[in-house]
Amino acid sequence: MRPKREPEQITDLSRLKAFTSPLRMQLYRLLFAAGTATASQLAEQVDQAPSLVSYHLRKLAEHGFVSEASGRSTDGRERWWQVASEEGWGFRHSDFAGTPEGAAAAGAVTRGILDNRTAQYRAYLDQKAAWGKAWTDAAFSSEWMLDLTPAELAEMSDELEALTRRWRERGKAAKAVGDTEDREHVSVHLYGFPFRP
Repeated sequence: MRPKREPEQITDLSRLKAFTSPLRMQLYRLLFAAGTATASQLAEQVDQAPSLVSYHLRKLAEHGFVSEASGRSTDGRERWWQVASEEGWGFRHSDFAGTPEGAAAAGAVTRGILDNRTAQYRAYLDQKAAWGKAWTDAAFSSEWMLDLTPAELAEMSDELEALTRRWRERGKAAKAVGDTEDREHVSVHLYGFPFRP
């Protein structure tokens, strides 16, 4: 069995602040889904100038989030980009809560992630009819009300991560052997947080 690969945990405030830009966050998500892309390709998707997109990709590269994809350029002028790690990254609010600047950056990044995810789900809802019965019947949106301790919530998070990792590896293995028929990117958003009614 392969060892479990963990997403990189960001603890440096300057790196986290690189993601307070909504455009950088959007470019990272698009690049993660595409695998590799040029600034021009990404610029078309975000309706921005390629020079602006290129600038933001270079900033993400400075902080180690993306890198140039070697061997993709056909003419030596175009730069292909990829995410630096397929495992992504994460952070703990507690690592940044000690200063107002850190707390603000962590809050801005978390809200930006939520905004991106919400926009992605809204786009799906707006286009739902175009996906057809098989996809709309398979898609889900659920909420459960549970009574847990912090340790139990952390354990559930680990179990959900292991489950989604298994399904991600299954999809990657299928694509690697050419099983691409009816295979699409699927976004799974799960949240677990305390609340008081």
